[in-house]
Amino acid sequence: MAGYPSGRPQTETKFTLLMKKILLSAAIVIAACIGANAQASLGIKGGVNFSKINTDNLNSSTRTGYQAGLFARFGSALYLQPELYVSSTGGEFHSSNNNNNVSVSGNVKFTNLNVPLLVGHSFGEKNLNFRIMAGPVYTAVLSKNFSQSLENAYNDFGHYKSSTLGFQAGAGVDIGAITADLRYEGGLTKINSDFGQRQNLWALSVGFKIF
Repeated sequence: MAGYPSGRPQTETKFTLLMKKILLSAAIVIAACIGANAQASLGIKGGVNFSKINTDNLNSSTRTGYQAGLFARFGSALYLQPELYVSSTGGEFHSSNNNNNVSVSGNVKFTNLNVPLLVGHSFGEKNLNFRIMAGPVYTAVLSKNFSQSLENAYNDFGHYKSSTLGFQAGAGVDIGAITADLRYEGGLTKINSDFGQRQNLWALSVGFKIF
């Protein structure tokens, strides 16, 4: 069956490279502002996410996934928090082919390496404080898996990119060494330009500060 046009404008590649340079420069500036003598902590985290891939001309629904990895925190009231974790995301799709009225359904699953760089502010005491945070996230796709029925119906459906840029924003709470976050993540770049596919998700995580 005929698919959507498969052309990919090179301007998006240039945009991605530019964004990476901006993120690196911002990280250096923020780290310098917080200072080398700021408080520092390292921890582990894990949780669940509820991801969805918005796309043109197809109905999509949410898929439940996981995340697990490490985080560091530099600063006190104002802090910088880089993270490194593996996640599972994706989405489910349902459509109807107008040519022969055949219904098509399937799902997409990604295993990712995520690198957020968050700036936050905390309020409260040492053993109980509340936080807000926001910042960019770089996502590298380690593996992908999608239903063959979608590829058969739409030729270019599985032409997913190897990496994307997005943003995260949310709130959290620390109770002693235990930390919990609720965040929203939105896509700044499309995971597949041919179908306008852009991934977003909600994530709930719990972590433990090692020191």
